[in-house]
Amino acid sequence: MTATTARAFPSNFLFGAATAAFQIEGAALEDGRRASIWDAFCRVPGAVINADNGDVACDHYHRYADDVALMKSMGLQTYRFSTSWSRVRPDGGALNPQGVDFYKRLVDELLDADILPWLTLYHWDLPQALQEKGGWADRDTADRFTEYALDMHDALGDRVNVWTTLNEPWCSSFLSYTAGLHAPGHYSVEEGVLAAHHLLLGHGQTVRELRARDASLNLGLTLNLTVADPVDENDPADLDAARRIDGQFNRWFLDPVFRGAYPADVVDDIRTVDAAAIAAWESAVRPGDLEAISTPIDTLGVNYYHGEFVGGHAPAVAPIGGDAPTDRPGASPFPSHEGIFWHERGLPRTPMHWEVQPEGLTRLLGRVWDEYAQPAGTVLFVTENGAAYDDERVVEDGEVRVHDADRADFVRSHLGAILDAVEAGVDVRGYFYWSLLDNFEWAWGYEKRFGIVRVDYDTQLRTVKDSGREYSRIIAARELERETATVGS
Repeated sequence: MTATTARAFPSNFLFGAATAAFQIEGAALEDGRRASIWDAFCRVPGAVINADNGDVACDHYHRYADDVALMKSMGLQTYRFSTSWSRVRPDGGALNPQGVDFYKRLVDELLDADILPWLTLYHWDLPQALQEKGGWADRDTADRFTEYALDMHDALGDRVNVWTTLNEPWCSSFLSYTAGLHAPGHYSVEEGVLAAHHLLLGHGQTVRELRARDASLNLGLTLNLTVADPVDENDPADLDAARRIDGQFNRWFLDPVFRGAYPADVVDDIRTVDAAAIAAWESAVRPGDLEAISTPIDTLGVNYYHGEFVGGHAPAVAPIGGDAPTDRPGASPFPSHEGIFWHERGLPRTPMHWEVQPEGLTRLLGRVWDEYAQPAGTVLFVTENGAAYDDERVVEDGEVRVHDADRADFVRSHLGAILDAVEAGVDVRGYFYWSLLDNFEWAWGYEKRFGIVRVDYDTQLRTVKDSGREYSRIIAARELERETATVGS
């Protein structure tokens, strides 16, 4: 027999969900908005499955009030959203009052619903006009980003207290400028390392300027991070493969933000394969840059989906990758990738072929807390965590239901992993499920659904899935059930 025990969440723990502007807003050409790099990339043949785009998406631009009401009905305490640079400063130019007004209305709606607005300034939608001037590979973009950020603070600083500069700069640098898998779709190690630096510089400059304006703001950054495990902990080649993935994925961003320096071993790794790229990067890192980048932050957002199981020897059968199966070729996002091989370890996988590894989140939070956040006085939030599953839409007793037991299990298991970290002394203050709504999933287009709310893209009808109902139940109870074995009858 089994017994059920309850694990309570800390009283200051926030439950939320997350979205991004390009993925849900639509209204691509309305009220002064101009093209972003993702509008352009969607029109590159073969770049996005089915040539999908964000022109309409979830039509959130017109349906935001209903969406906020839906969040309130689900019990969400906070909502993480991004503002669109291409809507607020179209083409990277003058301020667009109509674009700003949309976010004022959205924030007012959230506050009226007693939902904390959690604003992200950049979730990958760089104005295409700025890309044509060099994009993030050009230093000037960091300054233009800071100007845009201060415009948003002018508009919303009286009602938004939580400000995140960037979402996942690894994606908007290496995945975008080196691997060619995300907009703008370039294949350059040099552009990747330059973009990473200028993204971090824009982050640091913005934190410094916002801190000077208002010391009470909660300022932070969101990084997608992983746990890189070697196949054999006693094999030097496997250990080195794990070190290089950790370095290029995690430490390339954590170290400059928290330690004011890029990891020397990773610099050497990249120099070995592309000396010219590192020479250009070294010229780009100017005196004072790292001091700006390492400006203290209040909050680090951790985005976690799965870990990496890597070695220095080719497996007999390689796991199926998790990249979108588009017609356009992609390169490795890791500049130093030769001799690194991914292996199968028997974990369950989602339909996108991503491993489901909750315990990796516990270890990741512990490592980031011990090595980076705690010494800096920074608290942690899990700002993205979710999975795409093939939902079952049915009509039961005249009501539309969406059964997604796997996603509900995913939510429970990862919330449990967070509680494991909290119980070990890690200061984790909240969880945002990705995503509130099914939406445009970048190169996957509308092929995969991450939402706890299903969106019928033909009618824009929203239906709370079973996973959303389960998440609402957990929020209301503020505890997680755990089954424990008992003896006897």
